Amino acid sequence: MRRYEAMPDVKKAELIDGIVYMGSPVSLLHAKPDGLIQLWLGNYSISTPGTQSLPNATVRLDADNVPQPDSLLRLLPECGGKTQVDAKNYLIGPPELIVEIAASSTSIDMHRKLRTYKRAGVQEYLVWRTLDQEFDWFVLQEDEYRALEPDGEGNLQSAHFPGLVLNLNALLAMNGVAVLETLQAAMKKPVHLEFVSKLAASLKS
Repeated sequence: MRRYEAMPDVKKAELIDGIVYMGSPVSLLHAKPDGLIQLWLGNYSISTPGTQSLPNATVRLDADNVPQPDSLLRLLPECGGKTQVDAKNYLIGPPELIVEIAASSTSIDMHRKLRTYKRAGVQEYLVWRTLDQEFDWFVLQEDEYRALEPDGEGNLQSAHFPGLVLNLNALLAMNGVAVLETLQAAMKKPVHLEFVSKLAASLKS
């Protein structure tokens, strides 16, 4: 971290299993999907007090792993979240949900990072493989990542964030309107309203 902070021109560097990976130039294959993911998670977080959506935040998992995921969604500590904020405003500990946009970094995201996030206890790991036009949503179950399958309507639903629903076909088609319409409809359902009420009570206590 000291070396990273001493290089102000470096925009992104990650430590994964003791190896430093430097960020590459960002093409539209990454930037456009990234923007849609940020919009999706940001809208959920705004409507769900006690959660926080963060793009490109450095996360200190352990001595050998300091990734900078494209996006993450965390529960605040007072609501039962596992992350803390250190004196330099870096996150410490595993966020509940991490998203990576894998254009040129598919090998790292689907292998080294997957193992690292699983070992750290990240409950949900999402990877959008833009070149393959595929989206993987892994849920940690019994110390292993299991692939989440779409429901009958083609939607993926978070196992830990009620109301966080993703219209998979709309996402892959870059149809942001449909992605947000599906999310907004899910957040009006009782399961999300009950979750919001629970989180609000935790924030007041």
